Amino acid sequence: MLRIIDYGSGNLRSVQKAFERQGVAAEITADPNRLAEAERLVLPGVGAFSDAMVALRQRGLVEPIQQYLAADRPFLGICMGLQLLFETGWEGGRHDGLGVLAGEVVRFDLPTGFKVPHMGWNEVGWRAGSGVASAFAEAGKPRPHFYFVHSYYACPTDPEVVLAETDYHQPFCAGVMRGRLLATQFHPEKSQASGMRLLRYFLEHV
Repeated sequence: MLRIIDYGSGNLRSVQKAFERQGVAAEITADPNRLAEAERLVLPGVGAFSDAMVALRQRGLVEPIQQYLAADRPFLGICMGLQLLFETGWEGGRHDGLGVLAGEVVRFDLPTGFKVPHMGWNEVGWRAGSGVASAFAEAGKPRPHFYFVHSYYACPTDPEVVLAETDYHQPFCAGVMRGRLLATQFHPEKSQASGMRLLRYFLEHV
């Protein structure tokens, strides 16, 4: 069973519907015990880094997520679900994240003319040689567009985990992958055909 983590924030039903369109039943749950039993786990989310971590702690979800990922089991993070994987977030001060990936989450510092939050459709470039890059190239979409809405972005310490990049005045990390962990800054559930293709990749290859 694929399970979607409910910590009180995020468009959970949209993510659930996106997987249902792929023919996969998805359960939304805030029960820590249900996470350990999941065949695949999805962490979506919107809002503030610190609020999300507080909510995860209050629901007793931090350790189950960390244990699940330590076992290298299939996991998808979406938007805030990517950012929370890192050690530190700087929204409203310094806050500890899940610490699964080394690095920090920082705010865009952009010149006049570039709005924050970064919102809308942007082209995504994949790491050469990755399975995701091959899947999109085979579909004739080597640099697809996805939907973003965020003011902060992740800066991984290890460049090897960076799966995708997008340019918004400057290149930034739009996706990470390590083992069976896949996470995106963009919203695949809001990204039409390209988003559905990425979800299929997660279901079939991760």
